[in-house]
Amino acid sequence: MPHAEPLSPARPSVPLLQKPVVRNVWPFVVGALAILVGLVLSNVLPGYFVYLAISAVIAAIAIMGLGVVTGSAGMIALCQLTFAAIGAWMVALMNIWHAPGGFVVWLVLGALVAGVAGILVGLPALRLRGVNLAVVTLGFAAAADVTLVQIQFPGSADAISIDRPAMFSNDKKFFFLSIIVLVVCGLIVFFLQRSRWGASWKAVAFSERGTAAAGQSVQAAKLTAFAVSAALGGVAGGLLAGQVQLPFAASFTPLQSLALYVLAIMSGAHLIDMAVFGGILWVLVPELLKRWHIPQDWGFVIFGVLGVQALTSGTSLGQGIRNLIWKRQDRRTAGAALTALPADAGDEAEEIRTTTTATLDPALLTGEPVLSVEHLTVEFGALKALDDVSFTVPEASIMGLIGPNGAGKSTFVDAISGFLPKHGGRVLLGGRDLVGLSPTRRARLGLRRTFQQDRVPPLLTVGAYLRFVARRRLSATDIEETLAFFGCPPARARLSSVDVGTRRLVEVAAAVLAGPRLLILDEPAAGLSHDEHLALAARLRELPERYGVALIIIEHDLDLVRSVCPMLTVLNFGTVLATGPQDEVLANPDVIKAYMGETELLS
Repeated sequence: MPHAEPLSPARPSVPLLQKPVVRNVWPFVVGALAILVGLVLSNVLPGYFVYLAISAVIAAIAIMGLGVVTGSAGMIALCQLTFAAIGAWMVALMNIWHAPGGFVVWLVLGALVAGVAGILVGLPALRLRGVNLAVVTLGFAAAADVTLVQIQFPGSADAISIDRPAMFSNDKKFFFLSIIVLVVCGLIVFFLQRSRWGASWKAVAFSERGTAAAGQSVQAAKLTAFAVSAALGGVAGGLLAGQVQLPFAASFTPLQSLALYVLAIMSGAHLIDMAVFGGILWVLVPELLKRWHIPQDWGFVIFGVLGVQALTSGTSLGQGIRNLIWKRQDRRTAGAALTALPADAGDEAEEIRTTTTATLDPALLTGEPVLSVEHLTVEFGALKALDDVSFTVPEASIMGLIGPNGAGKSTFVDAISGFLPKHGGRVLLGGRDLVGLSPTRRARLGLRRTFQQDRVPPLLTVGAYLRFVARRRLSATDIEETLAFFGCPPARARLSSVDVGTRRLVEVAAAVLAGPRLLILDEPAAGLSHDEHLALAARLRELPERYGVALIIIEHDLDLVRSVCPMLTVLNFGTVLATGPQDEVLANPDVIKAYMGETELLS
């Protein structure tokens, strides 16, 4: 792919390098401050409050794990304390065996075993979602609870206490150790959330199809989320075993897992600070009820009411607080869209207003095809959605795919991008047959697509989404120039703060940065004003030469099609009416007849 020339003189590199350094340092500063606060609290809190504080830290780690699988990846997991029980069981077993390494090593081992269990429990998530997945995870928690009651924890029958590390032998010192573990877990989650794993969790929660089309394995995203969440649950359970020193099954019941899940939803546990807040509530609410002489089981009712409120409002308490903090930033970035195009965009838009049709380079007709569709047929029972569709798309060209509603355009895109694997005929990308390949594999080979519906995950920033879709290392300059080229908000802007039309532009920009051989744009101008259509058209015309990518543009706006696409293919009732240079296709009587109501647009 040829390197794109910059739109303007390169900016000084120092400011671009300073922001990542600050981003990477401040989490460690916050972590160091948290450890310092923990050291102070461990020395000033009375013994009973130290014990409660340990419980709060343990709950915060477990809720942090739920923040990964539920808050980020959007899957329902009602067995978090079962993973905690696995971690506690491993610590108790290692204690009985006097395994080398001591408590900290046992804690890590418990987390690893719980993580493996999380992968096994997550396997049903590859096919199940919603209530069905909730039933499976709750059933696993119930089965594990019955098993624990029967076998008990190693050493519990003989009252063999778990040995704490010598340096953290009493409750005050063990609280300090738990703070250190919390900080380490928080840092791991922080950087995972900003890694490709984290982006895949947020993407799969919003759209599995969009995730696969970006070249990311949906299965891997789900299983890694379950594994990390379960491992954090294992850490929490191991700490609990060290806290009580004689764990019992009553500490890990399915009802408590359910309450923990509700609390995670209510607090917004995908945010690390809100997970800590949730851990404090886990201890604070029952303690207040105890002091007010109210049965502590009412705490589950309170958590349930708060959880229902969060689910019905669509906003957790933590997210609500963050939205208030970010409100000013949202106002600054929400309006940034095509109006932010470079100064020359207006001239190019005006050029399109006065241009009747896109010109065709004759060399394209003899060039090597990047896409060859041969006798593509898709049947749904007795209905043939596509019938013997054949055409080619030359390299670095622009093909418009048009047709009336129900012509088969969406079916065509789904078929060649891998979402409809059962079809007749062949689809070749650069001469390679794509038969049997998943959407993820096709995307990685260089076939990318966008969607009619919004598939851009709002929990990511613009820059994070571009890096996720591109699947390669991008410099700040690459991102900055591409966003400016398409008139998108800056990389630091949160996608939740921009409108749907702007997110569609970001989706196109991200797909272009992936460096595909073929990019299919499914109604890219949807949600844009007429002037924005024209400005987008100016940019689309430049893409083949600037980025070396061939385009298939599916669009109902024939003004945009005529100004951008020198070649057209027309579908009607699943068959190809015409394909070739634009002027010949639009003059075809069959094409005019198929459009009927749009005849005046074609004239």
